[in-house]
Amino acid sequence: MKVLVLGNLGYIGPVVVDELGSRHPDMEIVGFDTGLFKECVVDPEHDFGARLDHQIFGDVRDLTAELFSGVDAAIYLSALSNDPIGNAFEALTDEINAGSAVRAAEAAKAAGVKHFVFASSCSVYGAGGEEAKTEESSLAPQTAYARSKIAAEKALASMADDSFVITCLRFATACGFSPHLRLDLVLNDFVATALSHRKIDVLSDGRPWRPLIHVKDMARAMEWALQRSSAQGGAFLAMNTGADTANYQIRDLAAAVARNLGDVAVAINENASPDTRSYRVDFGLFRKLAPAHQPRMMLQDMVGDLVGNLNRIGFKDPDFRSGNLIRLNYIKDLVAKGALDGTLRWQ
Repeated sequence: MKVLVLGNLGYIGPVVVDELGSRHPDMEIVGFDTGLFKECVVDPEHDFGARLDHQIFGDVRDLTAELFSGVDAAIYLSALSNDPIGNAFEALTDEINAGSAVRAAEAAKAAGVKHFVFASSCSVYGAGGEEAKTEESSLAPQTAYARSKIAAEKALASMADDSFVITCLRFATACGFSPHLRLDLVLNDFVATALSHRKIDVLSDGRPWRPLIHVKDMARAMEWALQRSSAQGGAFLAMNTGADTANYQIRDLAAAVARNLGDVAVAINENASPDTRSYRVDFGLFRKLAPAHQPRMMLQDMVGDLVGNLNRIGFKDPDFRSGNLIRLNYIKDLVAKGALDGTLRWQ
């Protein structure tokens, strides 16, 4: 089986490649990436080529059908990946996260690819309130990032058939350690802040809900989706991906990090304006369709993974929020240096 991973050098990609390679030693894995974050390696012990058969550098906006020649399945991870970036580059977020994903799927289908996996997001539920959202719930996107995921899903739905199975995994909020670490994710930020300051400042009132999923569990879900038949959920499937037990309020996440480390203060801004990005999610369909691929990492494991690995690599930066482990900072720095143009293409 030959698998093409689009966006393999981001935060999630290296973990996906490692998971696929370890579970399927005979699988041919090809990576395609613009290389935007290839210099953001935090783990000197990680061998990016150990599980990868071939690396191709290019922009997903320029894909052609030839890239998919001989490919059995493709995973689309390429994206401008969070709300701050989406706010700063709204048109590009739509172009890369939605437009390019659809063109990639069109090229894949034309080349005879059998499975297409799209990394979507539970953020599509936006202002979700207290009721746990199922796949049938109404969508209330609050950001350009969430809107781009919905746009991609809608366009992909019309392309699926029994010979081209499309799976959109609406992932819970990602967390956990990766060789291409991001610290602009809520749990990752809390752990990094606790380690560097012995204090966690929760900028909201702490009441918004977020579901969490560890990057390793995201990779396991994608491994399932690569082999899913149309009899398991239909030719097109948009599915919440995470665990019911991993829906948390922000204040509970901060408290869990403080308990793990000890001697960490938690300050919550009780007077903050309400954060409308609040959603609880029902993962019953995922549990039904993929019982052998359910998340294994619970909150204490997620925190322990981050603490252990950040200590292992010697993380101590008290100014990390101004540094390159925050994706928007890194992109703006490349633009300021002239390495990227205004459309985020290499100069």
